[in-house]
Amino acid sequence: MNPWNVFREQIKMIKVIEAHYQGDFQVAIIFSDGKEGTFDGHVLLRRSGSLLEPLRNENYFQRFFIDAGALCWPNGLELSPARLYEKCGALETA
Repeated sequence: MNPWNVFREQIKMIKVIEAHYQGDFQVAIIFSDGKEGTFDGHVLLRRSGSLLEPLRNENYFQRFFIDAGALCWPNGLELSPARLYEKCGALETA
């Protein structure tokens, strides 16, 4: 038992296992628990920062890849799978 899990809840490690570009900065994502969601890149691009600047170019945005369960880009930006899961409103597949 993990000593930090004081409520004795099962801890799930969520990972991104598939990601497909849908156009207009939208990424369809399948998570390791089988749930699916769509990440809206427009929400991310409302923020500022040097790692986000290249992603404003849609061709660059499409160059994402999955590394260790996270959604990543060649410039070093990584999005946490747990945060993506939360932001995508991951839903059960039918």
